[in-house]
Amino acid sequence: MDLGIAGKRALVLASSRGLGKGIAVALAREGAHVLLCGRSADTLAANCAAINAEGPGRADWVQADLGDETFVETVVAAVGEKLGGIDILVNNSGGPTPGSTEDMREEKLLAYFQSMVLRIITLTNRLLPAMKEQRWGRILTVASSGVIEPISGLALSNTLRPALAGWSKTLATEVAQYGITSNMLLPGSIFTDRLKSLDAAAAERSGKNVDDVKAASERAIPARRYGTVEEFAATAAFLCSSPASYVTGSLVRCDGGAAHSV
Repeated sequence: MDLGIAGKRALVLASSRGLGKGIAVALAREGAHVLLCGRSADTLAANCAAINAEGPGRADWVQADLGDETFVETVVAAVGEKLGGIDILVNNSGGPTPGSTEDMREEKLLAYFQSMVLRIITLTNRLLPAMKEQRWGRILTVASSGVIEPISGLALSNTLRPALAGWSKTLATEVAQYGITSNMLLPGSIFTDRLKSLDAAAAERSGKNVDDVKAASERAIPARRYGTVEEFAATAAFLCSSPASYVTGSLVRCDGGAAHSV
C-alpha cells in the first residue's frame, strides 16, 4: 500500500529510542522528512545518520527534553527551521516510574503531568494553525494500554495517560473539518527497554527471576509473545497516512489481543 506521505513533514517526540525511534524510521521509509526529538544529542545524530543512509526519506533532529520549561519553544523553532512546516505530529513521551497510588506525591505528579500531558497539548496547539491552513494533518498520540485497562503497579501512568485520551477524542471532533485526524495508539507489551525495565521491577517485587516474569507475561497474551517495535511502528505509519483519512477520534490497540475489554 502506498501510504501517500512521501515528502510529508513529520515531528516525532521522544524518538531517540524505543517506540518513538521505530515510528520515525517507519515514516522515513515511506519517504517522509522526519524530525527526531529527544534528550541525547549523540543518539539522535546516530539515528538520523542511519535513516539518511537508508532513505528514501530523510531525518533531522532537535535536542529537547519534555521535562524542561523551554521544550515547546525549542521544538516549535526547530520545526520551522528544519522542516519548514508540519504535516504529521506524533506525540510520544517516556513512561513514568512504576509505583502505587500512595507513591504519587504532589511534586512527582505535577512534574509528570507537565511532561506527559501539559507540554504535549501546548505543543499541539502551537502546530495546529499550520495544519488547519493547509487543510491536512495527522496527529497521533502514543499512550499505553493502561488507558483502557489500568496496569497494576503503574498508578501514575494509569492516571495521566487517560487525560490525553479524552483530549485526543475532543480534538478529533474539532479539527476533522480541516482534513486533520487525531488518534491515539495504545501499545501493549512491545519489546523495548521500557518493557525490560518493567519486567525487572516486577521480578524484584515478586522475588522471581526476570525470565520467568517475561514468560508468564507472554503466556497471558493471546499471541503468546511480546510485540516488536516494527509491528507497532507499522500501525503508527498507517494512522499517519493519506489512506487513513477517515480514521479519527479512535483508540487503536496494538497489543496482541491482550486487553480484555471490547
